[in-house]
Amino acid sequence: MSYAIIRNVKYKKSNLGLAYKHNERKNRNYSNKDIDKERTHLNYHLKEPTQSYEKEFERIKKEYDLKGQIKEVSNIACEYVITSSKEFFDEIGEEETKRYFKTAFDFVCQYKELGEQNIISAVVHMDERTPHMHLVFIPVVHTLNKEGRQIDKIACSEFWKAKDSYRQLQNAFYEYMTSNNFKLARGVPSEKEHHSIKEYKEITNYEETKKVLNSISLELPKTPEVNEIKKFMINRDEKIQEQIIKPRDELIQKLHKENVTMQKELTKQAKLIDKAEAFERERTAIYHNQDKLQEKCDRLEKELEDTKFDMKFDYENEIRQLNYQHQREIKKMKKQIESFEKMIEKVKHFVKSLVSWVCEKLSARSEEKIMNDFERDTGINFDMNRQLNIKVNEKDEHELEL
Repeated sequence: MSYAIIRNVKYKKSNLGLAYKHNERKNRNYSNKDIDKERTHLNYHLKEPTQSYEKEFERIKKEYDLKGQIKEVSNIACEYVITSSKEFFDEIGEEETKRYFKTAFDFVCQYKELGEQNIISAVVHMDERTPHMHLVFIPVVHTLNKEGRQIDKIACSEFWKAKDSYRQLQNAFYEYMTSNNFKLARGVPSEKEHHSIKEYKEITNYEETKKVLNSISLELPKTPEVNEIKKFMINRDEKIQEQIIKPRDELIQKLHKENVTMQKELTKQAKLIDKAEAFERERTAIYHNQDKLQEKCDRLEKELEDTKFDMKFDYENEIRQLNYQHQREIKKMKKQIESFEKMIEKVKHFVKSLVSWVCEKLSARSEEKIMNDFERDTGINFDMNRQLNIKVNEKDEHELEL
């Protein structure tokens, strides 16, 4: 049978950025090879942050007036990783899987009266081998201040104050999920916590261990030979040999072996811490370089977007300028055409007046007869539109002949 699984991790303020990038899939590349980017679009939120976890923390703290002193070393947020086995989710199907995580979300809201308002983010990852939910929340306790007034306070240590607090969490989660008709076994409880290297050094008394290692001597102490002692013990019984000297030598050998074993264990422990420190430095450097690279990529993306925007703006502005110039030219040409038309009308009026005057002076039979004779003899038409059409047709015929 599959287990109802819920795990807890504590975060200091400085760790929230990495959690945000991983949970909200803000990274470009991931060391976890189980992540299938082509399925990332299947991930969904039960509560989606509108900004980074750190900013969401500050917003919630201010909006709900959460008390408590926050220091650099304070754990200000926790994260539940909620899941079960892949076989369990395959068996219950898509709709029941969604109900599983919604039920788990409701459990967290009710557990220790946390409330949905103190949840920073709840995202279900469907792009890995086994579906699971990352739920980041602020550990808020409901207590009284010095004046006896009810307050909500950020206090991770008080939220997990009980010695068997993780066992209580496992029990409560199992009971809640099974009461909602999920057939699961209880998750294996664990009271183990992750310690920083600094905390581990304090627990193992690392500095004193290094001093002890430097002071340990693995050489056997020099002791008088038995034969030399016998010189001073002439006529004594051999009981001295058996009861004093031999037990002493055996004790020295035993203590020497224990000393060697202790030296090996302490050396192993010291080397482990040294390796952990080196790994921590390397990991910090990698994260630092990753952040720098991410910042560089973000900056280049922004520069690219700005360049694209500027190019688009310049292009549209150029189009606007050309359109404006085109419209001006059209207006100018229209005015010229109107002016030409007026001139043509004046010329037509002048010609007509001239013909009338000539006819009158010459006592010609009619103006129309004279105009027709003029058009026939010269090939010039008094109707300017017809004259223009004749010119266009002649041009087309000429081009056709060529």
